[in-house]
Formats: sequence, C-alpha cells, structure tokens
Amino acid sequence: MITPPHTYIIAEAGVNHNGDLNLALEMVECAAKSGADAIKFQTFSADRLVTKNARQAEYQTKNIGKEDSQYNMLKKLELSEDNHTILLEHCKKHKIDFLSSAFDIESAKFLGQTLNLPTIKLGSGELTNAPLLLECAKMNVQIILSTGMATTEEIEKSLGVLAFGYLNGNDPTPSIKKFENSFNNNEGQQRLRDKVSLLQCTTAYPCDFTQVNLKAMEHLRRSFGLKTGYSDHTTGSHISIAAVAMGAKIIEKHFTLDRTMEGPDHKASLEPNELTQMVSCIRDVEKSLGSGIKAPDDAELGNRAVARKGLHTSKTIQKGEAFCPENITTKRPEDGLSPYLYWDLIGKTASRDYNEDDAINE
Repeated sequence: MITPPHTYIIAEAGVNHNGDLNLALEMVECAAKSGADAIKFQTFSADRLVTKNARQAEYQTKNIGKEDSQYNMLKKLELSEDNHTILLEHCKKHKIDFLSSAFDIESAKFLGQTLNLPTIKLGSGELTNAPLLLECAKMNVQIILSTGMATTEEIEKSLGVLAFGYLNGNDPTPSIKKFENSFNNNEGQQRLRDKVSLLQCTTAYPCDFTQVNLKAMEHLRRSFGLKTGYSDHTTGSHISIAAVAMGAKIIEKHFTLDRTMEGPDHKASLEPNELTQMVSCIRDVEKSLGSGIKAPDDAELGNRAVARKGLHTSKTIQKGEAFCPENITTKRPEDGLSPYLYWDLIGKTASRDYNEDDAINE
C-alpha cells in the first residue's frame, strides 16, 4: 500500500483570541480536536510593531466596524510572554505543535531562544524586513515564510539574507553583496532547502478566488527548489483542499471560535466544525494522490475481466465458415481473444462450430 503524503496543516489562531487567554486556550483544544498539526498565534509588541498614528488596513476597519489606529487595535490583541508559556504547555498537553509569527527581533528571540521553538513563522509583511530575517536565521531555526505582495526578485533577496544568516551568523558586517553571494553559494542553497519553506499567499482579507494564483506554488518550487505551501485567506476551505491536490506541503488557514466576534480576522476565518471538515478533506485528498505511476490498482484487478470485452460471436457460426463483421463482435466478459485481434480474425475460417455469444479462441 502506498503511504500517503502528509500535509502540515496549521490552524491559524492569529489574533482571533481577541487578547483573551481563556479564548486562546479554547482555540488550542479546538485545533487539536480538528486534527490539525499545529496552531499558530502572533507574537508582537504594538510599541515595536507600528507607529502610534499608523492607519488601519481597509479590511480591518471594515471587519471591526469602526476606524481606529493600528496601534490601538493591536495593543488590545497582544499576548504576554506568560500567556505564551501557558499556551505552549497547553499545546503539549493536547499533542499539537505550538507556532507563532514573529513581527520584531525581540519577539523572534523570545520564540526561538526563550521558548526554544524549532520553527518560526514570518508573515508576508516581514518578507522585506532584512534585520528580522537575519536574526531568525542566526538562531538556526526552521522558517516558514509567506510571500504575499512579493515579486520573485524580492523573495530571492529575502532568501539571500536567510542564507547569509544560516552560513555566517557571526559576521559583523552584513551587506547586500554578501547576501547575494550566500544565495548563489551551493552550501547556502542547501541550508535553504533544509530550513526554509515558502507559502503562496495573497494579502487580502478575505481574498477573492480570482486573486489566489495557486499556480504560483509551482513557480516558487521551480524558482527556488524549496518546500512550498499555501496560506489561505479565502472564504471556505475548498481552495486549501485544491492546493493540496496541487502539491502544497503546508496549509495555513485562519479559524475562529465564532465568526461573529469583533476583530479584524474573524470574518475570513473558519469556524470549528469547518476546520475539522477541512482537515478531514485534506487527509482524503492525500490518500487519493497515489504514486503518480499509471498502473491498475489491486482493487481494479477483480473487475477487469467483467468490465473489459473480448471477441464473441454475434450469431451461430458453422465450422469452416469465415469470420466477418456480421458474425463477430466485442462483448463482455474479457474471455476470448483480445479486441485488438478483431481485424486479424476477419476472413479466417472457424475451426469449430460456435453458438451465439461464444467466446472466440481461434
């Protein structure tokens, strides 16, 4: 039996806990029950993330129903370091991986060094944040990098920073030239393959189906040779399921306990039963992918004889009579000569008497 591939499914809690630890703990239990591999939060300090007067994104104002500064919105959604520790232990208890997105260097060091997480997620907004990329690579952690809003050239530059960090973490003088050299270095390429995954993503909440561009996953694979996946901001789960059929190795999908709650991301998120259904469907798709080699499955072999056809008589034929289109045909079952021999048989004479529907074995 073929072992199905395993897609790493990240249930994205994000800030859908609304800054409430009890809600966050409940989300851990929900994600674990769904069968997801990981639950992901966001680790940030509003003071380090945005200026005091940074305006909200249009979707944030629309989803929250009022206009405010990004700073005020995010300040209410922070999780403390103690909250992170509690959530990490809760994830261990419920046997689900704890992940978080880092938005600043201090947060990344807290995740990678204090909590000792093996993997850090970096969102699309951090793809050009070279100092943060460098510090994450210097910690030698696995990195899952979303590529929303990015061009191929920008992704290459980001990967150059990561390659440099993995190879030359102690170099005190980083530079663009050194980043380029690290990216073009065989050892740098190998470290990227070992450590970095890229997610196709469209930074729109919710994302319209016409904006998804799932085929970009294949472009990322061809361009960079890295594990690729899909971070899904569409409504529903069918695009994530399609992404798995197209080869996504990682799926990241927002979920919420209740889509009607106030907050910037609830409306583009799955509710618990939908998350469970998505995970179940993805596991079914994984089983269906197979080996890629076209050959009959064992389950088909018993049906082949009754589903395929052989050469049979369509009327009585006397010994010595010639076979012709009027007295032979193709019918089920498969016994008798192969239909490929139909034209070879035409004009030859029967070596015995045949009744109608007899299999021809000349």
